[in-house]
Amino acid sequence: MAESPVLIDVDPRGVVQVTLNRPQVNNAYNGELIDALLGALDGFGAIRNARALLLRGNGRHFQAGADLTWINAVRTQSVAANLAASRATAEVIDRLNHLPVPVVALVQGACFGGATGVVAASDVVLAAEDAFFSIAEVRWGLHAAIIIPQLNDAMSVRQVRRYALTGERFDAAEARRIGLVHEVVPRDRLEARGEEVIAQILRNGPAALAQTKQHVLDHAFGTLDAAALDELIESHATTRRTGEAAEGLASFAEKREAAWAPQ
Repeated sequence: MAESPVLIDVDPRGVVQVTLNRPQVNNAYNGELIDALLGALDGFGAIRNARALLLRGNGRHFQAGADLTWINAVRTQSVAANLAASRATAEVIDRLNHLPVPVVALVQGACFGGATGVVAASDVVLAAEDAFFSIAEVRWGLHAAIIIPQLNDAMSVRQVRRYALTGERFDAAEARRIGLVHEVVPRDRLEARGEEVIAQILRNGPAALAQTKQHVLDHAFGTLDAAALDELIESHATTRRTGEAAEGLASFAEKREAAWAPQ
């Protein structure tokens, strides 16, 4: 289990604890981690009396976005392989968003790219004071299509228009100001504060919680029909195979500015 990219534990209260477990690469996601998360979410319905999901990342960082080495390998594969990678990533976000129990995310250190979609799809987000964020896909010639709906819900369209277009980093205080996180706490208080929030959730009626969450989502950007989701997935996968993406990912690997950046 220690080598698994995702660790899962269920405590006696029905709290499902899901821990991203690739600390050696700052929990950057690749196909293996995505598949493990999908497996965890697929199995959620089989957990009796599940009441909440607590999501965290092992090590210094919550989740540093996509593993760009993996992304670069995927981009040279077939159209079908690229669509499959984008669809699997989108399904993680969509399933988290629609999970019938509250999802509480604890964020420390880096929260980049797809990880911002994960927290946007969570119901309660607590960030340590050292947390920092970016929606940086555009820097590498990519885009964040498959998490834009959830980001719009969490941050507002106005803030997404800034941060998804600049790719700039912002700190935990700014993340709270714009709505991506709910609360900022000292790093050494993150776990304890998470437990306090979970305890509050457990005082509430399970069916009422599920119905309340569904009613909220029924009127949100993040609830998409199949055709709209397919359109985002196709755009996400197609962009990965462009020359611009090839140059952006090469610039990351070679630790240089991309060709389009001012020289």
